[in-house]
Parts: sequence; structure tokens; C-alpha cells
Amino acid sequence: MKDKIGFWSVVAIGVGGMVGGGIFAVLGLAVKLSHGGTPIAFAIAGLVALLTSYSYAKLSVRYPSRGGTIEFLNKAFGNGLITGGMNILLWLSYIVMLSLYSYAFGSYGASFFPENVQSLLKHILITSVIIAITGLNALSADLIGKAEDYMVFIKLAILFLFVIVGFQSVNFGDLAPSTWAPPLHLIAGGMIIFLAYEGFELIANTAEDIKDPHKILGKAYYLTIGFVILLYILIAVVVVGNLPIQSIIEAKDYALAAAARPFMGNFGFILIAIAALLSTGSALNATLYGTARLTYIIAKEGELPKVMTKKVWNKPLEGLLITACVSVIVSNLFDLESISTMGSAGFLLIFAMVNMANVKLANETRSGKLIPLVAFTCCVIALGALLWQTLITNPMNTLVLIIMIVLSFSIELLYREYSGRKIKSSII
Repeated sequence: MKDKIGFWSVVAIGVGGMVGGGIFAVLGLAVKLSHGGTPIAFAIAGLVALLTSYSYAKLSVRYPSRGGTIEFLNKAFGNGLITGGMNILLWLSYIVMLSLYSYAFGSYGASFFPENVQSLLKHILITSVIIAITGLNALSADLIGKAEDYMVFIKLAILFLFVIVGFQSVNFGDLAPSTWAPPLHLIAGGMIIFLAYEGFELIANTAEDIKDPHKILGKAYYLTIGFVILLYILIAVVVVGNLPIQSIIEAKDYALAAAARPFMGNFGFILIAIAALLSTGSALNATLYGTARLTYIIAKEGELPKVMTKKVWNKPLEGLLITACVSVIVSNLFDLESISTMGSAGFLLIFAMVNMANVKLANETRSGKLIPLVAFTCCVIALGALLWQTLITNPMNTLVLIIMIVLSFSIELLYREYSGRKIKSSII
């Protein structure tokens, strides 16, 4: 019989999922958009995640399942086109996350080399790390999985060292309200880096293995997100307070390492870069493993081709290989801002639907409707602000996002139309 998971183990899963590669990848982008208001941007994005966690906590207790988000949407909205399309969008959003982690890995890895070869090396490292992690997952995901707890501890220790040392030299004048971006830009800045918070939903996938979900889940969600919000704000304060905005923007792909140099020297740069490589590598491994399982579950429900339900060596290899191949293409084809926009928008839309699912299932989950309605509204407003910002600054990213959403529902529609396969109502 499998051992049940306790409170602190659940918190560790949530923190490990959230403080993965996201903060290392998107910090520079957040500063570019929010300037001195970057800590506020992280707080705004964190608030949306915290409000949404209420729905996840209630739904996780009522419907504990390895399917997590997929199961919640199916229970609330049935197995129609909308649910199927959202499940495909969830898969594509995870591919975007994989692209983000591999992009960050490549950027930090290339930062050790001369500037004139960094661009080429970045793409070589992006492709190599995806291939390597895919190979490890195909052979034995445990090779990295067993070290995951140690990696979480190491990266948190390094980030706290960064905060403690760096806080002593912060110039708070660089964080004054006069340095902030305009309010709507500030919100949009917070939303484009929203994907740095999405990892808390990993808790939902472990709900059926938790000792006492009624007592543990709610507290675990809230403590996890609250801790990460505080950590991100402190990191943003140290970065903006120690390095000029323009310098952060110029080093946006590896901004966290660059920000350590003024108060920790080259040692600090190297230390943070190593932490980034460990974090993005472990996050890539965990996300790739989870996404391969996700494709298996979606296919099991009948929303992706049946071939993806076949296992080789007790692993869903078809889903793993397809996911890896698409990730290689996306991470090499798009820049960091495009990837962040796609990922954040995808998860904001998914989280909006999860909040609405909790509204619809309020009697089943014993929830109040006010908080999920507020959370739904916040997700929609945040998504609108992100789209507005993207439309003004980079219209092509808006087109890419629209294509991603249309593609999700088109895949589902075409598959239903031509497969003739029955769609299952719940996960088996």
C-alpha cells in the first residue's frame, strides 16, 4: 500500500512546483514591463493565484484525482467541446511551460560563455536539455525524481542567501511609486509573468494520496502560495534595488544572476546561474513527466488519439515524445516574451474556468460562491489586461495566442468529428 502524504510534504510539492524555473526565467521580463513596481506586479499576480487556490482546495477535497484540473472541468461542464478544448489547451500550456524552462536553462547556461557565441549556444542547450530529460524520463524518471527534494532545498537556500545579502544594499529610491509603470501596465506586467505561480495546481494531482485532505489541502494551498508570494516580492525588491532597470532589461534572460553581481561579485553570478540550471532542469523533468501523464489521461477520456493510451515500459511514451518534439520547436522558435504571454494567458483562462467550475459545483464542494466568482472575475480582468498590453506592444504575440486557443478547440472538434470514439465522463 502506498504511503500517504502529510502536510509538509504537500507544501514541499507546491513550493517545488512554483519555485521552479519560472522566477529565473521571467524576472527580467517583469522588470521590463513594471520597472520599480515589479514587487507590486508579483503581488498582483500572486493575489489572483491565491484567490484561485480556494476553488482548487474545495474541488481537490471533493474530487481527489490524479487528473486534477481535467477532472474538475469534466465534473462541472461534462464532456462536451468546451471541456475537451480546455483540456487540450492545458496540454499546450504545459508545453509552453516546458519551453520556458528549457529557454531559461539555455539562457543561463550560455551566460557562462563569451557574448558572441551565446545566441548559438543558447539554442544548442535548449534542444540538448529537452532531449536529455526526455531520455531520462523514457528510461527512468526516478534518476532525477529521487533528488527533487534536495534540489528544492538547495535552490531555496540559494535564493534566501541572495535575499539576505542583497537586502542590505537595496536602494529603496529605485522602488518608489514614481518609478512604477502606469497602473494598467503594472497589472499587465504582473499577468505576463503569472505562469511563475501556476505550479500550485500540482497539489491537486496528489489529492488522492494525502492523509487527511479535509484538514490538509486548504492550509497547504494557502501556505504554499503565501510563502511564494513573499519570496517573489523579496527577490524583486533585491533585484530592482541593486541593479539599474536598463541593466536588468539588457540581461533579462538571466536577470537574477546579473542582479547578484553588484553585491556578491562573480561568485554570486555563478551561484545564481547554477541554481537556475538546477531549478530549470528539475522543473523541466517534473513537468515533462507530468505532461506525459496528462496526455495519457486526456487520451484515456477520449479527447486525444487512442494511441496515446498505449504504454511502453509502463510509460506513455507516445505522449512523452510528441510533447518533447513540440517543446523543442516552440522554445527555439519563440522568444521569452512570446512564450511567457502564451503560458500566462493559457493558465489564466484555465484558472478562470476552474473557478467557474467551483461556482457551478458549490453545493457539491460545500463552497461559498463569492470567492470563486471574485477569482473568476480577477482572472478575466487579468487576461484582458495581458491581451491589451500584448496588442499594443507586440501584436504578433496576440495572434500567436489566438492561434493557440483556436488550435486547442480545433484539435478537439476535428478529433470528435472524425474519430467516432466515445468520450468518457470521468477518469479511470
